Amino acid sequence: MAPLLSIEGLGKSYLTGGRRLEVLQGVTLTIEAGEMVALTGPSGAGKSTFLHLVGALDVPTSGRVVFEGRDLATLDEGDRARFRNESVGFVFQSHHLLPEFTALENAMMPGLVRRLPRAEVRRRAAESLERVGLGGRLDHRPGELSGGEQQRVALARALVLRPRLLLADEPTGNLDPATAEGIHDLLQLLNRETGVTGVVVTHNERLAESLGRRVRLLSGRLA
Repeated sequence: MAPLLSIEGLGKSYLTGGRRLEVLQGVTLTIEAGEMVALTGPSGAGKSTFLHLVGALDVPTSGRVVFEGRDLATLDEGDRARFRNESVGFVFQSHHLLPEFTALENAMMPGLVRRLPRAEVRRRAAESLERVGLGGRLDHRPGELSGGEQQRVALARALVLRPRLLLADEPTGNLDPATAEGIHDLLQLLNRETGVTGVVVTHNERLAESLGRRVRLLSGRLA
């Protein structure tokens, strides 16, 4: 069986100030379905750039990202947008919740973007919030939730359409240690319950050690 993700010779560079900045160089990695991978390394090592390429938020300068046998670089912008909506859930250090909407409405957003029937999206969002322990907070707005609860809403939103891949960029970076520990446990629980494959960028050593596999980037290369 082919791996879920096959990353082959991945490179990304930018032209800045008349000079070319190499952010990623020749990264090759295979990730099987159901794996939870911690991506670690110092600031500036290329971790976020790696996530953006894997999640089709950007295109590589060289190499390729193959998802379930499909080279993402061959997709046009419309197909890339559909891939992001249907196959990938994103969680960032900042939850990026819309403050004027409730937890339920925020979790519904990916389904509304896909133009699924509103009743179905509402049901899926409620189930996703229940799964992350917020079944009793559906009608609360972000300002009425703690930092940990806000990040749980972001997780529920990322998983509402049952994506195959979860990409998380420092999901506990803004949280206190006790709250971060709860998010660590939740990520692993969701992996066990849903089978979602995860790539988690983190500086948190405890989280990195708790995931099934650890990969380190140094100066744009796998260490």
